Amino acid sequence: MGSGDVIVWDQGHKEKFNQQKWTVCLHAFTDLSHISPATFVFLLKECYICGTIKATMKFKVLQEYVELSLYNKPQSGPCSFIIQCLYILPLLGPVYTEGFSHLLLSSFRRFRKTEPILADDSKSKRLVAQLFLDVLATSIVHEERILVKILEIFDIGLEDIAEALCGSKANDAGLATAMAFVEQYIFSFTKSHSYMTAVTLLERFSIRLSGQSFLLKMMEDNQFKAAEKWAKFMGKPMLCLLIQKYLDMKMLKQAYNLVKQHKLKKEFPHVNRLYKESLVKKLVEEGCWDVAELSIQKDRQLIEYLVYLAMEACYTEKVDELCDRYSLQGFVNDAVPQVNPIQDHYLHHTELSLEDIVWVDEIDGLWSATSHIEGCKVIGLDCEWKANYEKGSRPNKVSIMQIASEKRAFVFDLIKLYEDEPKALNSCFKRILQSPQILKLGYNLQCDLHHLSYSYGDLECFRHFVMLLDIQKLSKDPRGGLSALTQKILGAGLNKTRRNCNWEKRPLSQNQIEYAALDAAVLVHIFYHVRFQPHPVDCKDERAKIGWKSHIISWADSNKARQDTH
Repeated sequence: MGSGDVIVWDQGHKEKFNQQKWTVCLHAFTDLSHISPATFVFLLKECYICGTIKATMKFKVLQEYVELSLYNKPQSGPCSFIIQCLYILPLLGPVYTEGFSHLLLSSFRRFRKTEPILADDSKSKRLVAQLFLDVLATSIVHEERILVKILEIFDIGLEDIAEALCGSKANDAGLATAMAFVEQYIFSFTKSHSYMTAVTLLERFSIRLSGQSFLLKMMEDNQFKAAEKWAKFMGKPMLCLLIQKYLDMKMLKQAYNLVKQHKLKKEFPHVNRLYKESLVKKLVEEGCWDVAELSIQKDRQLIEYLVYLAMEACYTEKVDELCDRYSLQGFVNDAVPQVNPIQDHYLHHTELSLEDIVWVDEIDGLWSATSHIEGCKVIGLDCEWKANYEKGSRPNKVSIMQIASEKRAFVFDLIKLYEDEPKALNSCFKRILQSPQILKLGYNLQCDLHHLSYSYGDLECFRHFVMLLDIQKLSKDPRGGLSALTQKILGAGLNKTRRNCNWEKRPLSQNQIEYAALDAAVLVHIFYHVRFQPHPVDCKDERAKIGWKSHIISWADSNKARQDTH
């Protein structure tokens, strides 16, 4: 073939060439006695770029081959061979350097587990120490993580650094020189906010900095993992300082974990209580009262705290329930909760000018409610069901469904209506839910619709919905849910403390009914605010002006539909 000829490669030729290249590389790995580190690194790269296997799988395969290769008489011994390769790897460029460095070091670590005593250990330590110095001096470029990994795998101490610096066995003067040298670079790491690298080097070389400023600097920069590593290395006084700082910052989980890990309960006797109270409060704020109660495990103080939170939230039925269960009537008389400043901003149904909230659990009320709702152009829908906290268990049925217009709200007892009047329930709700004349609003509608179909799938009214609009789709920032959106649009959020209460208990309290009705009613008011809000003068896009209409959908339970066809 002449020099001017062009080789045309088809896919078959490429695959054959790649396979041959892979075979040549692996054959070279079987005897390293005549393979230089430079050649080894080149072959490693060729193996990696060969073929179409995913990178993760290639890494695992090559890791095994490199480990096996280290048994095949590498020049100057396995340790020195790997270090010489680490000197060469940066020549491949940053794309390969870090990945291949991890590959070689992890392979060597696995190899060393089966070969704990190696003849070239002393020589390799001198090479590693010199590599460390060259990396610090930036004459050889490696990532900080690789630097730390090298020191760990080869167990390099301050005496090894001193020997590399002074050229002889370390004495006191040599160790002092090495320590001053290392401290200089540790300071540069702290200056560049590489705190974890700095702490790892301080720990590796047993260098203890005086004062608290280093710890506080890390905490100011939110480098809490590095701060904990440093405090553990420095001992109990620094740990206690860190825990106190966590407490000052209200980071109770981190304080609790350190107290538990280092057996400092005597020094911080109240941390356990504070942490558990914070967990209970978080669950309560999410409306998970039953979970909060289960987590308490009959701890009297925490039970009293739970009652206190219920009183603070004006959740009177929960107060009565807990007091009755745990005989706490005397505690309630003595406890005077502070006024919750957030509570003043909760939206109340009277602020929406709701003229009536109607509980519907019998047929006459069902017909009357249907007649009123059919005369509305826009309604809000919401559902509630009893939360199920048992892992792996089936969810509970939808207990109530709320439908609200601008002036009235109806709360339907689905459990009772389904049991007593299933045909009437199906007929009435078909007229509402499948009417193309009524716009039906919800928030995170898919969840409610699927749960209705799951609960009462034999009723046709819950298999198909027409003219649906999910208010969540109109919110640019869905964080915080309906309560946050209500706060943004109407100026006050929703009290969610009753969200996960027992919705199957009858009768529901007046507070529960009002809470449920409000969730449906606010949807109508939010919609009218968005619908009639003036558009910006410079808005030329007609689609943006009527964007909410594009989100109107119909919905059908496809799973149920497929079941019905068989």
